[in-house]
Amino acid sequence: MCIVRSFGIIGGDKRQIYLARSLSDQGYSVLATGFERAGDTVSCSIDEAIGRSDAVIFPLPCVADDKSVNAPFADNKIFLTDSVTDELCKRLVFAGMSGRLISAYPKLKSARIYDYAARDDFAVRNAVPTAEGALELAMREYDGAVFGSRSLVTGFGRIGKFLARRLQSLGSEVTVCARKASDLAFIESMGCHAVSFADFKTAHDYDLIFNTVPALIFDRALLDNTDRTALLIDLASLPGGIDLEYARGLGMNAHRALGLPGKCAPKSAGEIIKKTVLSIIEEVNR
Repeated sequence: MCIVRSFGIIGGDKRQIYLARSLSDQGYSVLATGFERAGDTVSCSIDEAIGRSDAVIFPLPCVADDKSVNAPFADNKIFLTDSVTDELCKRLVFAGMSGRLISAYPKLKSARIYDYAARDDFAVRNAVPTAEGALELAMREYDGAVFGSRSLVTGFGRIGKFLARRLQSLGSEVTVCARKASDLAFIESMGCHAVSFADFKTAHDYDLIFNTVPALIFDRALLDNTDRTALLIDLASLPGGIDLEYARGLGMNAHRALGLPGKCAPKSAGEIIKKTVLSIIEEVNR
């Protein structure tokens, strides 16, 4: 049985600030480090945050390429010393993209690390603020109104489903491109136009184009057959699904939009992390 009464929050953006507040409101003791420039958020040393906690939560992504903790509000970069990794091995550790943490600090291979971002419940909940963030970006960058626009969504996974429904509710004429026959049937039942990837050769007559597929869909050939006036937003994880360099070379308004929940809805995103972490703890204790 892993009794967790206290959490150490190690770095992160506004999501972790709201995460810390929500955990505290729920009765947990919370200590945070790496938030010196975050206004009213109290920040202590990393040794204190870990040493006085039963469980530790790292951000998403957890570490940068230089092995420092992802901590944009910290005065200085945070690196994990041997003594810190020793303490982490004694606790429950939660991290987004945890493989990067273990790769940076191999000693943590023996730690009990859980990747909250790899879970389905996290992904489903996170799809909602991602879709809303994509719409916010579209409204900001597109000169027209979403109402009456012609929009295309490539991919019908979690984000694609939420995004298509929200575009439809705002009065856009929505087309969704998918692979499976069952998805195409579902898309049609929603009242959207369905296109199979097998037949997807051109992308003309669209005002808004959203890609959710983490594979190169909009390559040079397809971009050559896409209206130059269309707004392109790539929501897929790296390397993405749109050749942005080529699209911009054609004069197209193209954007890669990663980490939208943290940018557009950090309060909701922090709550999602909390729910996922607490669910994992509950499962560990079964």
